[in-house]
Amino acid sequence: MAKRIVVANQKGGVGKTTTSINLAASLAVMEKKVLLVDCDPQGNCSSGLGFYPGDSRENVYSVLFQPERVKDAIFQTDIPFLSLMPASQDLVGAEIELIDKMGREYYLRELIDRVEDEYEYIIFDCPPSLGLLTVNALCAARELLVPLQTEYYALEGVAQLLMTFELVKKRLNPDMTVLGVVLTMYDRRNRLARQVKNEVRKAFPDSLFETIIPRNVRLSEAPSFGKPAISYDAKSNGAKAYISLAQEVVKRHAAMEVD
Repeated sequence: MAKRIVVANQKGGVGKTTTSINLAASLAVMEKKVLLVDCDPQGNCSSGLGFYPGDSRENVYSVLFQPERVKDAIFQTDIPFLSLMPASQDLVGAEIELIDKMGREYYLRELIDRVEDEYEYIIFDCPPSLGLLTVNALCAARELLVPLQTEYYALEGVAQLLMTFELVKKRLNPDMTVLGVVLTMYDRRNRLARQVKNEVRKAFPDSLFETIIPRNVRLSEAPSFGKPAISYDAKSNGAKAYISLAQEVVKRHAAMEVD
């Protein structure tokens, strides 16, 4: 059974898509078979792997209401072990089309159920909002990973996200758990960043990952070349941090299986 992880934070600019791409790529480099699902109409996750939203290829939206065709929308990336289900701008319309559908929260889950056995990890990248696409991803996943930028308003956004998580868990997806919180865009020279790190550690003592993702030029540059950091510059601090995060994720799952 695949580990299904949704990377979500309704606040934009927190490193959510960067985390989705680079965690997926790092797990793939560890020879875990990974499917990355881009649920954001902006398609940044797709373009960050060299798949551009304007391409005339099948995508999450084109198979959302035809789950029997799900495999048509899955593509092998340049990284062995990593596949992508790309997004398209048409996903904006999915929010409206789903509103009056019966079981509207479970359309993405139905897609993923059909291919789950082929992967060890399935990672969902969400829009920076708490709309129906994000709710679909929360219902399709089993674990929530929250990227948290080390800045002043960071904790306020997470409180709102966790309220949504609890509602989804209670009413729609009782199997859902919090995998963890990962600090992103960390600058250790910045006193505020250090203060936020300490506050987050107090707020999430059991959930915070030891790995901290630094501010890193290579992480910012890599998407413009359609590559994850590990392909663009494997020796960069950003690439090393995401490998460390992937190792920690695998370790957490191993510990859960022992328990």
